[in-house]
Amino acid sequence: MELRQAVRRNGFAVLLPGFVVLVAAIVGLVLGLVDFANNERVGSLVGAIVAGVVALVVIVLATGLTIVNPNEAKVIQFFGRYVGSVSEPGFFAVLPLTDRRSISLRVRNFETQKLKVNDADGNPVEIAAVVVYRVTDSFKAAFSVDDYEEFVETQSEAAVRHLATTRPYDSHNEDRMSLRDGAQVAEEMTDELRERTESAGIEVIEARITHLAYAPEIAQAMLVRQQAAQVVAARAQIVEGAVGMVGLALDRLSEQGVVELDEERRAAMVSNLLVVLCGDRATQPVVNAGTLYA
Repeated sequence: MELRQAVRRNGFAVLLPGFVVLVAAIVGLVLGLVDFANNERVGSLVGAIVAGVVALVVIVLATGLTIVNPNEAKVIQFFGRYVGSVSEPGFFAVLPLTDRRSISLRVRNFETQKLKVNDADGNPVEIAAVVVYRVTDSFKAAFSVDDYEEFVETQSEAAVRHLATTRPYDSHNEDRMSLRDGAQVAEEMTDELRERTESAGIEVIEARITHLAYAPEIAQAMLVRQQAAQVVAARAQIVEGAVGMVGLALDRLSEQGVVELDEERRAAMVSNLLVVLCGDRATQPVVNAGTLYA
């Protein structure tokens, strides 16, 4: 069974004539009973019974009147049988004596709890995500699962846990995606959630990580590790640039014939330049007023 539109009519087109017929039937019922009580005419009693039946039929038909709000769907059941859904906003008359369940079609969002999970490298991390979704199939949302809101929350937490266990918190390899790669992680989590919630008639619009941190017991150690890695990376870049600058300086001195240096003096000059360029503190220059050679 799949989603289908229920048979419906304009509610006002049914309400107004029904109200007129109901008033007329009530008046006929009262007049018939009064005439039968005074004159004991059988015809008056029969007319009163007919009027009462008509009034009862109108009242039963009135049970089919329903209001559908914007971004809402009414799932209609007739004695347990699904007869259709109404998703257009307005005032309608549907099959009487039916059970009508409201399903919101509005865009919703919720944030998962902060989950403690081991990432792909085995490090305990805390992670949470926000999920934006809406109902697109009112039949599946009403009958495929017990509670579609609880279903989405449970599947979202499962998807977040699965994502955290398959990706490291941080990756020093550009070819390996980590949890800190926001756009790629969000896209992957959204695709997984769409597959998980499709059976419940849910469309996941977006899923994105809102909280990501190492667990408190290792947070300080991992912070030191990150700082050390950044220092090493910065030093490597400084050394690479310094070596290039030293080579450029020696090549320019040789090309322009500014000074002729033997291998020992060239080594001393390279050493001095590297100390100046790679040092983390300002150097104090010493001016040599004598000769370069002893």
